[in-house]
Amino acid sequence: MTYLLRVSLPDRPGSLGSLAVALGSVGADIVSLDVVDRFDGVAVDDIVVNVPHATMPDALITAAERLDGVAVDSLRPFGGVLDAHRELELIDAVSDAGAGAPQMLADELPAVLRVGWAIVVEVAGNGCRLVARGESAPLWEGDDVPALEGLEHATGLDESTVPEEWTSMDTALAAAPLAFGHVVVVGRPGGPSFRPSEIARLGYLTGILRTLHAA
Repeated sequence: MTYLLRVSLPDRPGSLGSLAVALGSVGADIVSLDVVDRFDGVAVDDIVVNVPHATMPDALITAAERLDGVAVDSLRPFGGVLDAHRELELIDAVSDAGAGAPQMLADELPAVLRVGWAIVVEVAGNGCRLVARGESAPLWEGDDVPALEGLEHATGLDESTVPEEWTSMDTALAAAPLAFGHVVVVGRPGGPSFRPSEIARLGYLTGILRTLHAA
Protein backbone atom coordinates (compact mmCIF):
# COMPACT_ATOMS: atom_id res chain seq x y z
CA MET A 1 0.00 0.00 0.00
CA THR A 2 1.10 3.56 -0.69
CA TYR A 3 0.27 6.47 1.60
CA LEU A 4 0.81 10.21 1.61
CA LEU A 5 1.95 11.39 5.02
CA ARG A 6 2.05 15.11 5.85
CA VAL A 7 4.24 15.80 8.84
CA SER A 8 5.51 18.82 10.74
CA LEU A 9 8.99 18.37 12.16
CA PRO A 10 11.88 20.50 13.49
CA ASP A 11 13.70 22.20 10.61
CA ARG A 12 17.18 21.13 11.64
CA PRO A 13 19.82 18.66 10.43
CA GLY A 14 19.06 15.08 11.32
CA SER A 15 15.30 15.46 11.79
CA LEU A 16 14.39 13.87 8.47
CA GLY A 17 16.90 11.06 8.96
CA SER A 18 15.43 10.25 12.35
CA LEU A 19 11.96 10.23 10.84
CA ALA A 20 13.08 7.90 8.05
CA VAL A 21 14.50 5.49 10.63
CA ALA A 22 11.28 5.65 12.67
CA LEU A 23 9.12 4.94 9.63
CA GLY A 24 11.46 2.17 8.55
CA SER A 25 10.98 0.49 11.91
CA VAL A 26 7.38 -0.30 10.91
CA GLY A 27 8.31 -1.41 7.40
CA ALA A 28 7.71 1.88 5.57
CA ASP A 29 9.86 2.75 2.56
CA ILE A 30 10.06 6.46 1.62
CA VAL A 31 9.69 6.86 -2.15
CA SER A 32 9.11 10.61 -2.46
CA LEU A 33 9.39 13.76 -0.36
CA ASP A 34 8.22 17.32 -1.06
CA VAL A 35 8.90 20.25 1.25
CA VAL A 36 5.54 21.99 1.53
CA ASP A 37 6.48 24.87 3.84
CA ARG A 38 9.05 26.20 6.31
CA PHE A 39 8.35 28.64 9.13
CA ASP A 40 9.57 29.43 12.66
CA GLY A 41 12.00 26.52 12.78
CA VAL A 42 9.41 24.02 11.53
CA ALA A 43 9.31 22.15 8.21
CA VAL A 44 6.11 20.73 6.72
CA ASP A 45 6.81 17.79 4.40
CA ASP A 46 4.67 15.55 2.21
CA ILE A 47 6.15 12.05 2.31
CA VAL A 48 4.98 9.21 0.07
CA VAL A 49 5.69 5.82 1.62
CA ASN A 50 5.18 2.22 0.60
CA VAL A 51 4.23 -0.16 3.41
CA PRO A 52 3.54 -3.92 3.49
CA HIS A 53 -0.13 -4.84 3.21
CA ALA A 54 -0.08 -6.19 6.76
CA THR A 55 1.00 -2.82 8.20
CA MET A 56 -1.82 -0.75 9.70
CA PRO A 57 -1.76 2.95 8.68
CA ASP A 58 -1.94 4.00 12.33
CA ALA A 59 1.48 2.44 12.83
CA LEU A 60 2.98 5.17 10.66
CA ILE A 61 1.47 7.88 12.87
CA THR A 62 2.61 6.18 16.06
CA ALA A 63 6.16 5.70 14.76
CA ALA A 64 6.48 9.29 13.55
CA GLU A 65 5.04 10.94 16.64
CA ARG A 66 7.38 9.07 18.97
CA LEU A 67 9.98 11.61 17.88
CA ASP A 68 10.19 14.92 19.73
CA GLY A 69 8.66 17.79 17.78
CA VAL A 70 7.09 15.60 15.07
CA ALA A 71 3.35 15.82 14.40
CA VAL A 72 1.36 14.04 11.68
CA ASP A 73 -1.01 16.51 10.03
CA SER A 74 -2.69 13.95 7.78
CA LEU A 75 -2.39 10.43 6.40
CA ARG A 76 -4.29 9.19 3.37
CA PRO A 77 -3.94 6.60 0.59
CA PHE A 78 -1.91 7.88 -2.32
CA GLY A 79 -2.65 7.18 -5.95
CA GLY A 80 -0.98 10.20 -7.57
CA VAL A 81 2.14 10.66 -9.61
CA LEU A 82 5.70 11.15 -8.39
CA ASP A 83 7.19 12.92 -11.42
CA ALA A 84 8.90 16.14 -10.35
CA HIS A 85 7.84 17.72 -13.67
CA ARG A 86 4.14 16.93 -13.28
CA GLU A 87 3.06 20.60 -13.31
CA LEU A 88 4.87 21.25 -16.58
CA GLU A 89 3.40 18.16 -18.18
CA LEU A 90 -0.10 19.19 -17.15
CA ILE A 91 0.38 22.74 -18.46
CA ASP A 92 1.61 21.37 -21.78
CA ALA A 93 -1.31 18.94 -22.08
CA VAL A 94 -3.98 21.48 -21.09
CA SER A 95 -2.60 24.14 -23.46
CA ASP A 96 -3.02 21.71 -26.38
CA ALA A 97 -6.44 20.37 -25.35
CA GLY A 98 -8.59 23.06 -26.96
CA ALA A 99 -12.24 22.85 -25.92
CA GLY A 100 -11.40 19.88 -23.70
CA ALA A 101 -8.99 21.89 -21.55
CA PRO A 102 -11.36 22.53 -18.61
CA GLN A 103 -12.24 18.84 -18.27
CA MET A 104 -8.61 17.80 -18.54
CA LEU A 105 -7.69 20.26 -15.81
CA ALA A 106 -10.48 18.99 -13.56
CA ASP A 107 -9.41 15.39 -14.14
CA GLU A 108 -5.65 15.74 -13.81
CA LEU A 109 -5.07 18.59 -11.34
CA PRO A 110 -5.89 16.55 -8.19
CA ALA A 111 -3.01 14.15 -8.80
CA VAL A 112 -0.61 17.01 -9.53
CA LEU A 113 -1.49 19.04 -6.42
CA ARG A 114 -2.29 16.03 -4.22
CA VAL A 115 -5.85 17.09 -3.50
CA GLY A 116 -9.11 15.15 -3.57
CA TRP A 117 -10.98 16.84 -6.41
CA ALA A 118 -11.15 19.78 -8.80
CA ILE A 119 -13.88 21.60 -10.70
CA VAL A 120 -13.87 24.44 -13.22
CA VAL A 121 -16.55 27.09 -12.76
CA GLU A 122 -17.62 29.95 -15.02
CA VAL A 123 -18.30 33.16 -13.09
CA ALA A 124 -20.77 35.50 -14.81
CA GLY A 125 -23.04 38.35 -13.85
CA ASN A 126 -26.00 36.02 -13.37
CA GLY A 127 -24.16 33.60 -11.05
CA CYS A 128 -21.80 30.67 -11.48
CA ARG A 129 -22.18 27.51 -13.50
CA LEU A 130 -20.24 24.28 -13.62
CA VAL A 131 -17.97 23.87 -16.65
CA ALA A 132 -16.07 20.70 -15.75
CA ARG A 133 -16.07 18.28 -12.82
CA GLY A 134 -13.38 15.79 -11.84
CA GLU A 135 -14.36 12.24 -10.99
CA SER A 136 -14.38 12.71 -7.20
CA ALA A 137 -15.80 16.24 -7.14
CA PRO A 138 -19.13 16.93 -5.41
CA LEU A 139 -22.36 17.03 -7.39
CA TRP A 140 -23.04 20.71 -8.05
CA GLU A 141 -24.35 22.41 -11.17
CA GLY A 142 -24.31 26.09 -10.34
CA ASP A 143 -25.37 28.90 -8.02
CA ASP A 144 -24.10 32.17 -6.64
CA VAL A 145 -20.65 31.76 -5.08
CA PRO A 146 -19.61 35.07 -3.50
CA ALA A 147 -16.08 33.85 -2.83
CA LEU A 148 -15.39 33.48 -6.58
CA GLU A 149 -16.75 36.84 -7.73
CA GLY A 150 -13.95 39.15 -8.74
CA LEU A 151 -11.29 36.60 -7.81
CA GLU A 152 -7.91 37.94 -8.96
CA HIS A 153 -5.41 35.52 -7.44
CA ALA A 154 -5.14 32.09 -5.87
CA THR A 155 -6.61 31.94 -2.39
CA GLY A 156 -8.01 29.65 0.25
CA LEU A 157 -11.80 29.65 0.55
CA ASP A 158 -13.85 30.05 3.70
CA GLU A 159 -16.68 27.53 4.03
CA SER A 160 -19.18 30.29 4.82
CA THR A 161 -18.83 31.76 1.30
CA VAL A 162 -19.17 28.59 -0.82
CA PRO A 163 -21.88 26.00 -1.57
CA GLU A 164 -22.56 23.48 1.16
CA GLU A 165 -21.82 20.61 -1.23
CA TRP A 166 -18.19 21.70 -1.47
CA THR A 167 -17.57 21.58 2.27
CA SER A 168 -18.86 18.08 3.05
CA MET A 169 -16.39 15.75 4.78
CA ASP A 170 -14.62 18.76 6.32
CA THR A 171 -13.10 19.69 2.96
CA ALA A 172 -10.36 22.32 2.74
CA LEU A 173 -10.82 24.53 -0.34
CA ALA A 174 -8.73 26.77 -2.58
CA ALA A 175 -9.42 28.53 -5.88
CA ALA A 176 -7.60 30.45 -8.60
CA PRO A 177 -8.72 32.38 -11.69
CA LEU A 178 -8.25 30.97 -15.17
CA ALA A 179 -8.94 32.68 -18.51
CA PHE A 180 -12.32 33.72 -19.94
CA GLY A 181 -14.05 34.18 -16.58
CA HIS A 182 -13.31 30.63 -15.47
CA VAL A 183 -12.10 29.67 -12.00
CA VAL A 184 -10.65 26.37 -10.82
CA VAL A 185 -11.65 25.16 -7.35
CA VAL A 186 -9.77 22.36 -5.60
CA GLY A 187 -10.87 20.45 -2.51
CA ARG A 188 -9.06 18.28 0.00
CA PRO A 189 -11.63 16.21 1.97
CA GLY A 190 -10.62 15.81 5.59
CA GLY A 191 -7.90 18.44 5.28
CA PRO A 192 -5.32 19.51 6.07
CA SER A 193 -5.81 23.19 5.25
CA PHE A 194 -3.87 24.58 2.32
CA ARG A 195 -0.47 25.99 3.28
CA PRO A 196 0.55 29.39 1.83
CA SER A 197 3.13 27.63 -0.34
CA GLU A 198 0.42 25.38 -1.80
CA ILE A 199 -1.75 28.39 -2.61
CA ALA A 200 1.26 29.99 -4.30
CA ARG A 201 1.88 26.81 -6.29
CA LEU A 202 -1.72 26.79 -7.51
CA GLY A 203 -1.35 30.46 -8.44
CA TYR A 204 1.84 29.88 -10.43
CA LEU A 205 0.26 27.03 -12.39
CA THR A 206 -2.95 28.87 -13.23
CA GLY A 207 -1.01 32.05 -13.99
CA ILE A 208 0.97 30.22 -16.66
CA LEU A 209 -2.25 28.82 -18.13
CA ARG A 210 -3.78 32.31 -18.26
CA THR A 211 -0.71 33.65 -20.04
CA LEU A 212 -0.80 30.85 -22.60
CA HIS A 213 -4.50 31.46 -23.32
CA ALA A 214 -3.81 35.18 -23.80
CA ALA A 215 -0.94 34.59 -26.20
